[in-house]
Amino acid sequence: MNIAVSKPPLTIRLCGPRGFCAGVDRAIQIVVLALKSYGAPVYVRHEIVHNRYVVEGLEAKGAVFVEELNEIPEEHRAQPVVFSAHGVPKSVPEDATNRNLFYLDATCPLVSKVHKQAMRHNKLGRHVVLIGHAGHPEVIGTMGQLPEGTVSLVETIADVDVYQPEDPDNLGYVTQTTLSVDDTAGVIARLHERFPNLTAPAADSICYATTNRQEVVKQAAPGCDLFIIVGAPNSSNSKRLVEVALRAGAKKSILVQRASELDWDDIGVIGTLGLSAGASAPEVIVNEIIEAFRTRFEASVELAETVQENEHFLVNRELRSIELTAADMAFVNG
Repeated sequence: MNIAVSKPPLTIRLCGPRGFCAGVDRAIQIVVLALKSYGAPVYVRHEIVHNRYVVEGLEAKGAVFVEELNEIPEEHRAQPVVFSAHGVPKSVPEDATNRNLFYLDATCPLVSKVHKQAMRHNKLGRHVVLIGHAGHPEVIGTMGQLPEGTVSLVETIADVDVYQPEDPDNLGYVTQTTLSVDDTAGVIARLHERFPNLTAPAADSICYATTNRQEVVKQAAPGCDLFIIVGAPNSSNSKRLVEVALRAGAKKSILVQRASELDWDDIGVIGTLGLSAGASAPEVIVNEIIEAFRTRFEASVELAETVQENEHFLVNRELRSIELTAADMAFVNG
């Protein structure tokens, strides 16, 4: 006689909004449409977004990822090269032009807005203070909009405390778009304390998607035995969500790229699971993780939603006449 083994109950608090933001969606669409329009290969400088699954899905369609433009072979110079959503220094499009390459810029419009704010500070004679993570592609791209020596990078309040500008009364700041809202507020407050004449950017630099994802995780985290963030280890906004979940009351929070990474012995028996995804993580992996829990738990999904996002960014003019179908994006959207 077979005795059915009952599965332990589990409530999954699924955060909304989660996953792809408009800038990431646009960047992936640009590569997909370029492949449809120009055929393979389409070259992409740097990971188009920080997610291995997305990169591998685009490689399967014919995209070739390179770190620098000199890796593009001579026989493929007529094929398009796409610049990643994180933005690039001014030297990169200049290099592409010098090499007679046809490029499509997939920089997120909100990152481009930060570039413009930094350039405005510079034009008005202010030294630019950039709040961000050293070595992140977005930070490299933003610093690369301005002449060398006109931007200083700070990451923490401790950095602000030791920062010694040449002209303390003539500073303007901008921030990376994917930072912790709360941490950044502390850094900005300390900058204002030390440099009362500091000029803020015309608009908040941290993007709406980063803010929204952090806000809903904050609300969903209290009482969670475990909070899972779907995202890559090199994704700044995903790592911030792990920190936000812990700070807001989750007993434990982890970053995973795929369901196969889940350590079930470590997870054990839990009653409430929080689940969200960074802005570059596809919905198919969120679904994959929900299904993995359903095989082991009697899981019910509750939507924890704060706002609905309806932003949409147009792709490059050269691609707007190409039809983008649901099938084209099924590899990330399901």
